[in-house]
Amino acid sequence: MKRSLMLCMMLSALASTSAMANADLAKAKNCMACHAVANKLVGPAYKDVAAKYAGQKDAEDKLVAKVMKGGSGTWGAVPMPANPQVTDAEARTLVKWVLAQK
Repeated sequence: MKRSLMLCMMLSALASTSAMANADLAKAKNCMACHAVANKLVGPAYKDVAAKYAGQKDAEDKLVAKVMKGGSGTWGAVPMPANPQVTDAEARTLVKWVLAQK
């Protein structure tokens, strides 16, 4: 019983640390200048992005391309600029984190 409880606590800490690390990556790559988790700023809230793309098999690849190359028209008139400072691996990590928002 003690082992199970300890394992659960360790997994919870690891999961929350991973989520925090991805939020830190979003801040470091300047994503949070235009986006927030729960509220629309210049761009959509991450929870709204997650809801819009929920269940779409190609969502991750589609959003990675938008992070890297930019995009327009999906969320209104304000375009999202390309992000050359973000590597493909970082974009994929960020997109997975965004799609996990509730």
